[in-house]
Amino acid sequence: MKRKLLFILVILFVFALFLAYTFLVPYVRNSTGKIKIESSPTTEVVIDGAAVGKSPYNGELSVGDHTVKLIPEGGDSKAVIWEGTVSINKNALTYMTRELGSSELTSSGIILTIAKMDKRPNGEVGEVAVESEPTGAIIYIDNDDRGVAPTVVEEVPAGDHELSLFLPGFFRKTQKINIEKGYRVSVKAKLAFDQSHSTLEEELDSARKEATKEAETKTDENTDTNTDTSKKTLTILDTPTGFLNVRVEPSLDGEQVTQIKPGEIYEFTEQDGDWYKITLADGTEGWVFGDYIEEN
Repeated sequence: MKRKLLFILVILFVFALFLAYTFLVPYVRNSTGKIKIESSPTTEVVIDGAAVGKSPYNGELSVGDHTVKLIPEGGDSKAVIWEGTVSINKNALTYMTRELGSSELTSSGIILTIAKMDKRPNGEVGEVAVESEPTGAIIYIDNDDRGVAPTVVEEVPAGDHELSLFLPGFFRKTQKINIEKGYRVSVKAKLAFDQSHSTLEEELDSARKEATKEAETKTDENTDTNTDTSKKTLTILDTPTGFLNVRVEPSLDGEQVTQIKPGEIYEFTEQDGDWYKITLADGTEGWVFGDYIEEN
């Protein structure tokens, strides 16, 4: 009886090992993802403290977070060393590109990761989660304004798209992306400071001074010519992006006409809720949102 029981236990143990090998081993083997690294200039790639090659680099890593370090080849003193964390998802590609400048301020880069969306989408769409450094970059997908980073752009049609990030005073960053149904593309973008431009504060201060001069000139002209003084004007206030969109219709869905700067003064002829209809210098009319204006 004891021998029979022992034989049954051995059979069960062997069967358990077979199940573990059949189901668990493939799962462990597949708990990896791929990484692709590109950089300018060419760099030595160090992952989790170990040198793995030079850029461009293609490799496979375990799922989770990893530390990546890019060291300019040949000790290039003109380019800084970059070090950061990247996330690897199961059976997915993580892509990163880095342009190393003379300082972190003048360097730029993008890290793209792909993962399934939390909710099943309606239709052939995916989504794009965008973070920018500095924050506040304007997000364009196929040249359409889709908001300000950080944000999640929903219902992006499946297929190839062009993602572009812009912030005044920084170089525009553009990247091709592919959207798959039910998947989210996460984008972490670092923008490089444009040293040929003045700072945003300097631009705003210059715009305010110019607007003040224009306003004083208009006031003098109106006084000299005894024109109608009943015209209503407004002043553009500071905005998170450094400018205010002028639209064809009093709605965020309205087509963009142009962008105007804080400190500028315009005549307005009509009001619709929180929207004001202004007249531009060339005679064009458009609507601006009332949260960023002040009636004079």
